Amino acid sequence: MPSIWTDIATDATAFRRRLHQSPELTWQEHATATTIRHELDQLGIPWRACAGTGTIGKLAADAAGRHIALRADIDALPIDEISGKTWASGTPGIMHACGHDGHTATLLAVARWLKTWERELPGPVTLLFQPAEEGGHGAREMIRDGALEGVDWVFGWHNWPAIPFGHAVCPDGPVMGANGTFEIRLTGSGGHASQPEACRDPVLAGSAVVQAIQQIVSRRLAPQTPAVVSVTTFEAGGAITAIPDTARLAGSVRVARTEDRDAVAEHLEQVARDTAAAYGVEARVTFTPRYHATVNHPEPAAAYRSTLGRVLGAQWRDTRLPVPIMASEDFSYYLREVPGAFALIGADDGQGHHEPCHSPRYDFNDRLIDPVGRIFADLVGAAVVTETD
Repeated sequence: MPSIWTDIATDATAFRRRLHQSPELTWQEHATATTIRHELDQLGIPWRACAGTGTIGKLAADAAGRHIALRADIDALPIDEISGKTWASGTPGIMHACGHDGHTATLLAVARWLKTWERELPGPVTLLFQPAEEGGHGAREMIRDGALEGVDWVFGWHNWPAIPFGHAVCPDGPVMGANGTFEIRLTGSGGHASQPEACRDPVLAGSAVVQAIQQIVSRRLAPQTPAVVSVTTFEAGGAITAIPDTARLAGSVRVARTEDRDAVAEHLEQVARDTAAAYGVEARVTFTPRYHATVNHPEPAAAYRSTLGRVLGAQWRDTRLPVPIMASEDFSYYLREVPGAFALIGADDGQGHHEPCHSPRYDFNDRLIDPVGRIFADLVGAAVVTETD
């Protein structure tokens, strides 16, 4: 006979696939928010809107113990899905390419379980359904709207296809990097392609800048400093026989420590300006800091690791993935306000769930709902016990 938890996890899988079919972009998650709030209403869990499309649910508000918040993100990405799944996105150009549909379904499964055991919860539980993780600083806006009021610890997670299923990482200190973006506008003097001597070529200068800024990590930072500088855009001209007046470079910076980001930004400014000047071209650099590093606090991280061991088994630790990874998370905002921890939990079960996040072929591994739901329930003192345990 199926257990209550088995039924919950099965229903959450069906819910996740329905959510996957109707993705919404950052700060546009209106239908998603309505769906989440309807589910909380059905469970009898009080909620309030937070930061617009965000939702905060509350359980055991009067319990005397530690107040714990659990977070799921809800937004999708501007990507055309080609996964081939029967539950693929029904909205052209938008898909849940990062698994936020799975994170949301998992937290709702936990909500259903916790409601059943609400009177036995040792402390209050806050459920954070957060919008705008994908570059929209949704966590910051949730905090500004009081999402962490009274919260003692906060926990989050992300599915990670580069880690085998049944394994995870949850270190003390940084687990994900800080990031920023840059734009370099190069201004020279264009002209006929047959007369380069009469021009100041921003394409040539831009090519040199691309090469030069790759040396920032290897020659301007200490070897012990994890960092990535990636040029992702190079735009220039339009006529095949003309050297243009201007060119534009853009890209991303990733560092393990937030404070290293400022140093990289300074080096970008100097190297781009001086390199371009050698070609008679002016370079103007705009650097935009984005998310801080996601830095776990030791005590809640230790509690998280204990729970990972209980649920996933003694061999849960993934030792192959270097941490911090250079992807970034706005969960970092929560960890700058209250103690907490964030884990990367493996999705690759050898059944096609190796596609990386943000790939048009990606699909969340529904097998994660069961163990991660158990992990979250355990973290708040309501461990799942079934007939097979």
